[in-house]
Amino acid sequence: MKTRTVELVASPKEPHFVGDGFRVHNFIPSGYRLDMQRVNPFILLDYNSPYKFPPSSQPKGVGVHPHRGFETVTIAYKGKVEHHDSSGGGGVIGEGDVQWMTAASGVLHKEYHEREWSKSGGEFQMVQLWVNLPAKYKMSPPKYQAIKNKTIPRHVLEDNAGQIEVIAGAYKDVKGVASTFTPLHMMNAKLNKGGKADFEFPAHYNTVLLVLEGSIVINGSEKTPTNHLALMANDGENFTIEAGEDAVVLVLSGAPIDEPIAAHGPFVMNSKEELMEAFNDFNNGKFGYLED
Repeated sequence: MKTRTVELVASPKEPHFVGDGFRVHNFIPSGYRLDMQRVNPFILLDYNSPYKFPPSSQPKGVGVHPHRGFETVTIAYKGKVEHHDSSGGGGVIGEGDVQWMTAASGVLHKEYHEREWSKSGGEFQMVQLWVNLPAKYKMSPPKYQAIKNKTIPRHVLEDNAGQIEVIAGAYKDVKGVASTFTPLHMMNAKLNKGGKADFEFPAHYNTVLLVLEGSIVINGSEKTPTNHLALMANDGENFTIEAGEDAVVLVLSGAPIDEPIAAHGPFVMNSKEELMEAFNDFNNGKFGYLED
């Protein structure tokens, strides 16, 4: 086995608002060589770093919008989000929960701060990912996985180092609860100060680490501070992380989907013709109905 090295460490770009409820740093796609194809199947990563929202009688968020051709995964670290889609999916996620929506052939979607949480406001921290789908699954029926934190399996590290929450894929002998269309791993490494964890993924899997709290050192030398993202090179299988202070790290690794990517706005397909079809279907009401 060969050690996987760090290709680059990306600092957070200036935040921008998505709707009026999500203040995000965009890491994927971005100008750090972190384009959709390089990190495929992870084709978008928006990080809402901790931000305090004031109380509001009108929940902030994003109104009705379409999706086709991929999955959206929202991981809640602080705050609460409510969402609905035109296929009948919906619910509320709070601290530690995961909302995994397969848009696939097309849905209308809206997401906003949960109403009661919005009335009191507070600190809000979330990650939203877009996970690509292979061409053969892009037009499959939409579905939704509601993953409560208490159902997420955990691997407890030795020597009081911390624990790994496995959302999808596997860590050691612990398997995640989310079902995926392609092989991928998604987990939260929650490390105590000085705690170490080792990871092993196939060398061709695209792998990134997002530091949400604290700081880490990768392979004993590459420091990655809070709110920074490390892109791992595809030159080995193994790497280690050590927490310089109590840390939370989102670890993503997945088999690349070796297909063309045609993306525009809320649609991710394989060709311009399929994008045009998506826009036409949306304009003709084929994504269903969802009240704003």
